[in-house]
Amino acid sequence: MKNYKMTIAYDGSRFYGWEHQPDIEMTIQGKLESVLAQMLGMEVEVIGCGRTDAGVHAKAYVCNVHMETDMNEIEIRDYMNHYLPDDIGVLEVKVASDRFHARYNAMGKTYQYACYIGDKKPIFDRKYVTYLEGKIDVEAIRKATTYLVGEHDFKSFCGNPKMKKSTVREIYSIDVTCRNGYMYLTYHGKGFLQYMVRILSGTLIEVGQGKRSPESMISLIEAKDRNLAGPTAPARGLTLLKVHYAK
Repeated sequence: MKNYKMTIAYDGSRFYGWEHQPDIEMTIQGKLESVLAQMLGMEVEVIGCGRTDAGVHAKAYVCNVHMETDMNEIEIRDYMNHYLPDDIGVLEVKVASDRFHARYNAMGKTYQYACYIGDKKPIFDRKYVTYLEGKIDVEAIRKATTYLVGEHDFKSFCGNPKMKKSTVREIYSIDVTCRNGYMYLTYHGKGFLQYMVRILSGTLIEVGQGKRSPESMISLIEAKDRNLAGPTAPARGLTLLKVHYAK
């Protein structure tokens, strides 16, 4: 039995996130396992690199599955793409080492939150960006990110109030870029808490709107109180860009 590493892309608009949920058919993991069960004639478990929320997208999500098949990597990819819905695509299938685990071997992830800050409504990509009305102070957002980079206790930015494990995480960088009326917040970190990127984005948007100062990030981190941070930004603006592994 071989261990296959798969890289997939998906439009999460109509899905309830990556992970299986009771009585909910529309999950990415569920769709992949359903197609593989059809291909193999038996059920298998697809191991994901982590959870993505309902409505969140991915350009290069990584998962792995142990299975026995006479098909080669290209044939597996093509079979899956034929039977998967149009909003899920398998980009690559590669035989990995038996010890490879998509989640435990991940060294970090890069997420991007997209906002439209131009003066016209974004019609054709409205499912993938958050539309912000009014003037946005991008430089204030950039300044605020400097207080968030590094290793901190991000409890104020955790969406799980029952979190029992450590809420300390390390963010390597947050890049704020603007082009053609769009603002992109790109987060590269070792790992992220539930809803963390969306809460960070919602809070940074408030900085850009003048509702809070860049320096307020310091007290927010120290407070360890979710109620003091900004709103959870809509899922549609968030995309998992890359999962990083040791070479």
